Amino acid sequence: MTLPAAPDALLPLLLELGQCDDPAALALGLVEGLGQLARLDLVQYYRLDATHTQLVRLAQALDGSAALSGEALPLEEESLLQYCLTQNRRLHLRELDPLLHTTAFLPGEGWRSLGCIPLTGPGGQVEGLLVQASRTRQDLEGHAEPLMALGRFAVAQSQLLERVQAAPLTITPLAPTTATADGFGMIGDGGAMRQVHRLIGKVLHNSITVLLTGETGTGKELVARAIHERGSRRTQPFVVQNCAALPEQLLESELFGYRKGAFTGAERDRAGLFDAADGGTLFLDEIGDMPLTLQVKLLRVLQEGEVRPLGSAETHRVDVRIVAATHRQLLRLVEQGTFREDLYYRLTHFPIQLPPLRERGEDLPLLARHFADQACAYLKRSRCRWSSAALDLLAGYAFPGNVRELKGLVERAVLLCDGNELLPEHFAIRSVTSTAITGNLTLRERLDQLERGLLVDCLRKNRGNQTQAAQELGLPRRTLLYRLQRLSIRSADLQLS
Repeated sequence: MTLPAAPDALLPLLLELGQCDDPAALALGLVEGLGQLARLDLVQYYRLDATHTQLVRLAQALDGSAALSGEALPLEEESLLQYCLTQNRRLHLRELDPLLHTTAFLPGEGWRSLGCIPLTGPGGQVEGLLVQASRTRQDLEGHAEPLMALGRFAVAQSQLLERVQAAPLTITPLAPTTATADGFGMIGDGGAMRQVHRLIGKVLHNSITVLLTGETGTGKELVARAIHERGSRRTQPFVVQNCAALPEQLLESELFGYRKGAFTGAERDRAGLFDAADGGTLFLDEIGDMPLTLQVKLLRVLQEGEVRPLGSAETHRVDVRIVAATHRQLLRLVEQGTFREDLYYRLTHFPIQLPPLRERGEDLPLLARHFADQACAYLKRSRCRWSSAALDLLAGYAFPGNVRELKGLVERAVLLCDGNELLPEHFAIRSVTSTAITGNLTLRERLDQLERGLLVDCLRKNRGNQTQAAQELGLPRRTLLYRLQRLSIRSADLQLS
């Protein structure tokens, strides 16, 4: 069913909306009128709140019954609503795939087709969304133009009514339990992760510096992105820099930029990452590996908000939120003299410790199933079932690489699974664990055996390509080379065909 395009067909609804003297009545009339006019199973009308940090579902018409809502929805990183808002692009899906599309904003199940239309205000800024959905497979794109026109009119009319009534759109702040239940896009709701969710919720809407600590592979960058995407800076840039990935001179020029002639090869001015992240968030991963000379310059940015590019005698101000991360013990580095004490105390204003996977036993099955479903969707195959023996095998493994290692193991297992059930033999951890616990070995020797097996397996998977293996393991290539040399791993050990 195509929405009538003739102006005469839309005029009665337009006149009815224009006579509304209350924003709530306007929202209700919009979804009810569109649902009847286009014979849609579902119409939802969303608006951004006054701070543009929350999306509010003002009203929806479901199966011909319209009702006001006022519910605030968290914007998940992979949400279709988030995509339409940030990209200001219409989205129409003739066939929804629950493995690919996050549709928690739709009531119930059984939805087949979806349309999402961003609504701009008189100033051209995105102010809200219209969502249309059908339980039968339909091409909803034919509704887009008239729906967008009516939706924009409703937004402009609503803003006018709000100014007249001096009552801008506001919502009741989300209760802490809502943020915890949401999980900020992270899988798992065990006790350890609930504490992480609670701390994230405390820093979303302010610019305090956050330090993320925890073992490698625990999801520090995921948390940093959640803080940015759910906070007040979500419409601004999110910039990532690994402090261990570049030598000192190159890292300095990347962070602070340089002026023409500052060094050989500097043929023009170049802005640094602090300038690129101005107004947004700069995530500094592996901050413990930052050279001492750069730590001084970083401290000035944190204290004064000023940046001085290489080759320049002048500073300029930037508005950047810093989220730093490290798997190292910074206080121990301070004691060793390789990390500045004043920077340490500046960074630890609000620390968040991420738990290792071995302390998240209740979350392990959820994570494993999630990664398996993702891999199956990517490979365009049906979901794999899990045998109880495979889950028991994972539950008994220590996962020194944490969530990152689990993801790699599950993706490999899905590739190895010829049937539709994941079994213990699909996971490359049995031989590693059994080797590590047999024999009269010290703890250090057992850990070395475990690490050696993991490195060899990763190199075999990447056909001996050390750069790709380092990227998969989240290590700088020079660190991988050091570990290969320390553990005496050679090309002959990989047994590549």
